[in-house]
Amino acid sequence: MVRDVIDFAVVLNHSCPDIWNVLQSPDRYPRFFRGLGSCELTSGQTQQYQVRFITPRGAVVVQEMHLTVRRAGREMLLQSVQVPDCCVSIRLSPTADDTRIAVTTFSVGLLHPDLAKTDDSAVENWIRDGLQRIAEYLAGKQTSVLVNKGDMRSLQLSILKTMVVSGVVRASRPDRGLRQLNSLAKWGFTLAGGLTAAAARSPRNIALIDSHGQSTYADVAERTTHIASGLATVGFTADSKFAILARNHSAMVECMVAVSKLGADLVLLNTGLAAHPIEQIIKQHGVDALFVDDEFEPQVRYLPAQIPRISTRPTATVPQRRSIEDLISSGIDSGPLTPPKRPGRLVVLTSGTTGTPKGARRPTPTGFGTIAAMLSRMPLRRDEVMLIPAPLFHAWGLAALQVSAPLRATVVLMERFDAEECLKTIAQHRCSVLVAVPVMLQRILELPAAVINRYDTSSLRVVASSGSPIPGAAVIKFMDTFGDVLYNFYGSTEVSWATVADPTDLRAAPTTAGRPPLGTRVAILDHAGDPLPIGGVGRIFVGNDMLFDGYTNAASPAIKDQLMDTGDVGYLDAGGRLFVAGRDDEMIISGGENVFPRPVEEALALLPQVSDVAVIGVPDPVFGQRLAAFVVRAEGASLDEEMIKNYIRNRLSRFSIPRDVTFVDRLPRTTTGKIIKRSLLDDDLAAGPS
Repeated sequence: MVRDVIDFAVVLNHSCPDIWNVLQSPDRYPRFFRGLGSCELTSGQTQQYQVRFITPRGAVVVQEMHLTVRRAGREMLLQSVQVPDCCVSIRLSPTADDTRIAVTTFSVGLLHPDLAKTDDSAVENWIRDGLQRIAEYLAGKQTSVLVNKGDMRSLQLSILKTMVVSGVVRASRPDRGLRQLNSLAKWGFTLAGGLTAAAARSPRNIALIDSHGQSTYADVAERTTHIASGLATVGFTADSKFAILARNHSAMVECMVAVSKLGADLVLLNTGLAAHPIEQIIKQHGVDALFVDDEFEPQVRYLPAQIPRISTRPTATVPQRRSIEDLISSGIDSGPLTPPKRPGRLVVLTSGTTGTPKGARRPTPTGFGTIAAMLSRMPLRRDEVMLIPAPLFHAWGLAALQVSAPLRATVVLMERFDAEECLKTIAQHRCSVLVAVPVMLQRILELPAAVINRYDTSSLRVVASSGSPIPGAAVIKFMDTFGDVLYNFYGSTEVSWATVADPTDLRAAPTTAGRPPLGTRVAILDHAGDPLPIGGVGRIFVGNDMLFDGYTNAASPAIKDQLMDTGDVGYLDAGGRLFVAGRDDEMIISGGENVFPRPVEEALALLPQVSDVAVIGVPDPVFGQRLAAFVVRAEGASLDEEMIKNYIRNRLSRFSIPRDVTFVDRLPRTTTGKIIKRSLLDDDLAAGPS
């Protein structure tokens, strides 16, 4: 049992002002003390913080803490608001070359029963460890490198264990297992290989469900072979290049798999693109043919006549246009299809939030390591029912599709996202997995409680989100509403995956991007390319087996020691979690202070009067740059510019106060939900004077 009073001292080889500078900012404590998830300032005037921490037994506890500075630079008191008898006294005494830190804790056991059961040495060692990390931070020790090699003797054994636990590889029915592996050996770890292997292993499993019906794995394998043969019959080869412009439906998946069986390259076009960018992309990539939903005829009408358009619908509504059913008829008597000599490449377009979309060549997986990485952090299992409203043309929707076949999962597709329809679909098909982008989850949370409660979503085990940051307030609200099923996936088109935050991570630290999955390295580097200490803010670099093969129309990001620059800035905390501060090019320098927009956005998102928010840097003649906030009021809410500024003034630093506040009806977003910040100054966004 822990005693009521624990008293000890630590000597650090650093100056008193340097140590005090860290200790006087409790919001930085989670970077150095394990188990602390977040420590957010709730009132600057009274120095009050909301603290989230994990007990030794895994319970997540939320407490309010008050900071009192008794002697500036020398002595402070941290006291629980809910349990006033529980507090920590910290006293600094400088010497010639170092600083003595005297620590006294009072009634720690009153915070939670788990803490009451621990002992004095555990509490003392926890504090000593945290103070030592502060010393390493001040010394610039290069500790911000994380590697997940798994819990086995080797990475390959960890991958195998993950495959067995998830059910991808099974010992039963060795005949089907052999056919599954033979299919992968022939076709590789491509869309074609995954689908063919799944059809060999579980032919009767339902593979795809959309508004037009459902298909088994055997059905899809047969149809995609006929489509690929039909393409070959009319003159296309593995050297041909295709593009597809389609919404989420079974025909889109069939076209993607058929092109993979042919061994050709495929460009995934964003359905939100206008005609001119599509024309540019088609020309840049030398596309020979285009699969297209008939509804997008206005966007492709003026493409060169020599580029055939193939309708994804059974019967094309555009006169004299070939459909995929025509291809099936052409290829139905062609016999078996020979696997290509080399796998075709998928080209995914970047979001284009900062300019023209770039084409990113996705590599072909070389083994089970790719799927094992995702499964090591998200408990997906064989025979899942996966609802995918996230666009398949986006790297996140594509990743979900790629992982579905090895799991022999049923994929339910939504052509257009609607929040209530999403809940209805989950209830109707008893979906166990939802793959979405954050704005979709926010739209679900905006539904009235009576609408949410109308649908039984108890079948959900995993809600996987990626594509843009999720506000911390939305994270907690979603889990309070639907249970601890949320998994936040951080990555990019270029690096694939980087980290995954599971529900325990998110309960403790709602804004975290999580931890690296199996076989992944994450490092925080300075501008010289050297690792920073834990807690230091720098550029995020990632290494894994699926780093992209370069852009088709731009220079690739920087690479250091087989790690690729994500373009984001962030830090690693003491518990091995990654936090993303924002884009490297979003940092603004205002009056000599470095400020990132995201903490301001997170703070404003906590306000119930705020429905949506974005913060950017704009030029300022005096300070160089200043923050500008664009706020969407919640329906019926009353909120003005001064309320916004006073709230941030009390919660963050004065440099974080937005000098401009504009209230708008909506924020401009891409089809995957990312805010297009370069469009925020358009006049047509304004909802009126602030």
